[in-house]
Amino acid sequence: MAGEAKRDAVIAGLGITDVGKVYGRTARDFAADAVRRACEDAGLPTCELDGLLVTPGLSGDLDASLTEDLGVRDLRLLNVLRGDGTSVCAAIAYACLAIGAGLASTIACVFADAPLRRGHRAGAAYTPSESPTGFDALAADAGLASVQARYALAARRHMEAFGTTSAQLGAIAVAQRAWASRNPLAEMRDPITLVDHQSSRAMADPLRLLDCCLVSNGGIAVVVTSASRAADLAQPPVHVLGFAQSHPIDTDTRGSRFGIVSGAAQSGPRALRMAGAGIDDVDIAEIYDCFTFAVLLTLEDYGFCPKGQGGLYAGEGRLMPGGGRPAVNTGGGQLSGYYMWGMTPVSEAVIQARGAGGDRQVDQNDLIIVSGNGGVFHHHSTLVLSPQARS
Repeated sequence: MAGEAKRDAVIAGLGITDVGKVYGRTARDFAADAVRRACEDAGLPTCELDGLLVTPGLSGDLDASLTEDLGVRDLRLLNVLRGDGTSVCAAIAYACLAIGAGLASTIACVFADAPLRRGHRAGAAYTPSESPTGFDALAADAGLASVQARYALAARRHMEAFGTTSAQLGAIAVAQRAWASRNPLAEMRDPITLVDHQSSRAMADPLRLLDCCLVSNGGIAVVVTSASRAADLAQPPVHVLGFAQSHPIDTDTRGSRFGIVSGAAQSGPRALRMAGAGIDDVDIAEIYDCFTFAVLLTLEDYGFCPKGQGGLYAGEGRLMPGGGRPAVNTGGGQLSGYYMWGMTPVSEAVIQARGAGGDRQVDQNDLIIVSGNGGVFHHHSTLVLSPQARS
C-alpha cells in the first residue's frame, strides 16, 4: 500500500560542492555539480534519476531547466519548490510520498545558491534592491527594514516574556563554533568565547554579529529512493521515518505568538508521531539556525526544554560537544558551518546517521530530528531520520 511504502524511503546519496566564498560559478552550476556528486556517492549513474526536485536560493538562475545541464530525460517527477528554509525538508518529504505512490523511484533533491560577489559585503545579498511599498514601507519606517530586525523583534519579545538574555544566545553561538572546529567542511573553525560574542558588533538589538548565520555560495543534493533499491547502492541508507509541516503565517498580526511559539511546536510532534517516537528518543537535533534565537525557540517548541527555558538550557552548556543528549547542530550549523538553507541541517544529519562525522561523530545516532524554518517563523518543516529501518 502507498501509505506503508512512503515509510520505506531512504536517503541513499549525498553530494556537497565546495561551499563558502567560492566565486565564478552560478547557482545552476553548483546544483548540477551537487546532483552529480550525490549520484556518484550513491553509486548510480545520473541517467537513472527519474525525479528531480529543485529548491532555489536567492540567485534567480536555478529552475527546472537544470535537467538540461544534467542531461536527464523522461523524468516522471519534476518540480521547483520555493518555501524559503522549509523547502529542502519539504522536498524530501514529497520525494518519499512520490516513491510510496509509485510516481518515481529515484529522486534528486537539490539546493544551490551563489549570492556572494567578490568585493561585495556578504550582507548585501540580503538587502532589498528596491524600496518597500504599501504596508511593507510602514514596517520599514518603523525600523523593520531587514531580516535581522525582524528576528531581533522576535528575540526581544521572548526576552521580555521570559527573561532570556543576550549571553544565553551567545552560548548557542559558542557551542556551535565548538562543533564547527571539528568539521573540516565548516567555514568558521576558530573557537570563540562568550566575550567574543558580547563584543561583536550589534546588527539589530539584541542580535549581534555572532548571532547571525553565514552567507555562502555552493550546492548540496541528496538522492531519495526506496530501501529495497538502496540495498544495491554504495552507501548505508538513511531512513526517513517521519515528516511534517506547519505554516502559522500570521506572525505579523495582532494577537499572534510571534517570538513565543513557532510552527515547530506542531510540525515536530507530528513528525515524531509518524516515526513512532517521542522527543526523549532523539539522539541528535540538527536545527535550522539562521539566527541563534531560531535555535532557542525551536528547542523549546520541539519539547527539549519547557517553554521559556531555552535560554537556561543553552546557558548550562547543554549544546556544547559532550554537553548532553541530544547533540545539537553537530557540524556548526549555519552560524559557523555553511549556509545552504535547509540543506545545512539535512546534510549534517545524513553524515551523522552514516557514522561518517569523524571527530564530531556522535556515539548515539539512532534517531535524528531535522528542522527547516522559512520566512521569519512563518513556516516550519521537520524530518525524522535514522540509520535503522522502522521496527
